[in-house]
Amino acid sequence: MELEKLSGTNERRRNFAYNDGGRSQYFKGKNAGDCVARAMAIALQLDYKTCYDELAAANVKAGGKKTARDGLLRKTYEKVLNQHGWKWHPAPKFEGRKARYYDMPKGRLIMRMARHVSALVDQEIHDTWDCSQKMVYGYFAKTNNTTG
Repeated sequence: MELEKLSGTNERRRNFAYNDGGRSQYFKGKNAGDCVARAMAIALQLDYKTCYDELAAANVKAGGKKTARDGLLRKTYEKVLNQHGWKWHPAPKFEGRKARYYDMPKGRLIMRMARHVSALVDQEIHDTWDCSQKMVYGYFAKTNNTTG
């Protein structure tokens, strides 16, 4: 896949842009298990720490640890996204194949995949790794946030 170097730690591949959502401003390390916080910061265009803290508080309220790392239950982050006006949409169905990122509508989305959540901005994945090969179960979008 063709790779274009951008400033700093940004890398861009066709339909993939390296983006940590602002995590590197607050935390060190690469494998943090914070995909929901990253995706939320990118898609909602909010500060990473604000998203992280909001998700961690929701996790405590749901009976979990005060962290947004090591994964979150869907019902926990779905409540937070709903409070921001984001709604769940199942992925389109296809005969003979599974839905992928390029099947999603344009706009700012948060895709849910097997054991991962990622931001999609106008059909370009924004994440710390290229998850383009993963099947997409569906996505969260703000009302009037997508275009066909």
